[in-house]
Amino acid sequence: MRSEKFTFPNAQGEQLAATLDWPLGKPTAFALLAHCFTCGQDNLAAKRIAERLTIHGIAVLRFDFTGLGSSEGEFANTHFSSNIEDLVAAADHLRAAHGPASILIGHSLGGAAVLAAAHRIPEARAVVTIGAPYDPGHVTGLFKEHVDTIREQGELEVKLVGRPFTIKKAFLDDIAAAKLDSHIAGLRKALLVFHAPTDSFVGIDNASHIFLAAKHPKSFVSLDKADHLLTKKDDAVYVADVIAAWAERYLDKPEVMTEAEVEAGLVLVRETHGGKFQQEILTGPHRMLADEPEKLGGLNSGPGPYDFLLAGLGACTSMTIRLYAEFKKIPLTDVSVRLSHGKIHSKDCEDCDTKVSMVDHIERIITLEGPLDDGQRQKLMEIADKCPVHKTLESQVDIHTEERRVASS
Repeated sequence: MRSEKFTFPNAQGEQLAATLDWPLGKPTAFALLAHCFTCGQDNLAAKRIAERLTIHGIAVLRFDFTGLGSSEGEFANTHFSSNIEDLVAAADHLRAAHGPASILIGHSLGGAAVLAAAHRIPEARAVVTIGAPYDPGHVTGLFKEHVDTIREQGELEVKLVGRPFTIKKAFLDDIAAAKLDSHIAGLRKALLVFHAPTDSFVGIDNASHIFLAAKHPKSFVSLDKADHLLTKKDDAVYVADVIAAWAERYLDKPEVMTEAEVEAGLVLVRETHGGKFQQEILTGPHRMLADEPEKLGGLNSGPGPYDFLLAGLGACTSMTIRLYAEFKKIPLTDVSVRLSHGKIHSKDCEDCDTKVSMVDHIERIITLEGPLDDGQRQKLMEIADKCPVHKTLESQVDIHTEERRVASS
């Protein structure tokens, strides 16, 4: 995943901080994600959902609403209507810069906002709410003991999730007037409602109201044992996986294209700038990630370089054995190869003719299944050593390296 940081203007000309998370290769769709009340684009749920969607080929734009995170403006001057305007501004920017948002995703009050904004984002084909309230005014329950004081004094600083926020009477008036009935009934887009039955912030009855008010196509998914903020990584990953599978039905499938710069038979490896080691690997239409484990400073988002080396040998070994078995009509039902890499002292290697003290050592264990006699097993094991990658690793390999200079802009 590659993340692009930038800003875009809201309706008042204030710059809103945003992140566009890119998948490997060309995106199959663009999604716009609205975070929960007072949360920000970098809250765990938003980041994890976006990261997982990119694995499914979906690019995700997430941003801080006015006055939150790194966005300009004063939170005290915002309200539900301004959140809707911010969403529309984000969709406008995405459309102009890269492509239209075909999926709208909103968490908590952000879910209510995407329901209200959806009719102003015509290209959106699918709308997703996560723990969203049916009545946006539900959010005042977070500071219900201060509502009367806010109305009397005009504004008041309250603590929400341990942080101070100034709430004005204008916010209460705006959110009291916000009704979603007509927006939901006239959505004319596919709707997916996520909600946890045990949500202690926004009760499950809200999901029922949203679902019943909507027309088909609509779907409901229960987030069993999840909390309102989706603080468990598995819950956020599950939500993203379901969104990707569900939305595919309602999106135009892109043409399958091979990236011009990577012809079949060539491999391109380049930095993603995600984490310390993460690399993007492209060959023909295929996209993969290489990385290192977290204990080595990586993100553990893909196999390491030696893992790919072992995978190449293992795949070639298995393929070669299978081809030979079919050619000779040997009743091999299954073959698997387990490999590991390490260093050993050259004196412990009977077949090594070298003066260096340590040599690379690959342990390869092959499992052959089926009604095979001893002769067939012996022949298949001999054939394993004839796989092309095995021969390459055992031969003298000439690697020619040169620099390709790119003109600086």
